[in-house]
Amino acid sequence: MKIAVIIVRVLMGLMFLFASIAFFFKLIPQPELAGPMKLFNEGLAASGYFMPFLKAVELIAGLLLVAGLFIPLTAIVIFPITIHIFLVHVFLAPEGIPIAIFMLVGNLFIAWYYRKSYAPLFIMK
Repeated sequence: MKIAVIIVRVLMGLMFLFASIAFFFKLIPQPELAGPMKLFNEGLAASGYFMPFLKAVELIAGLLLVAGLFIPLTAIVIFPITIHIFLVHVFLAPEGIPIAIFMLVGNLFIAWYYRKSYAPLFIMK
């Protein structure tokens, strides 16, 4: 089980690192979008801050996942991002659903593995 967690953690970390580094250094040309996905992306870009902030969080999370540091915290921080990735691919870009499923299931698997770290959060006082 420990090896499976390491593999999932590193793969997710590398995916987050790749996505954020490619965004910041413009390594991959942005594909031409159409329809609702184009409108959605334009809305995010119009804020001016959201995409750089999101990619900075992904960069930090990717580094922490690959390095194996603060994994329970990192799993919680990236959980809304993985849900967002999953829902975008479910509703707007179904061609990316396999990667989105891996990200969501991987995040849930890591959180489940470290579930004892979250136990104090659920103590009623």
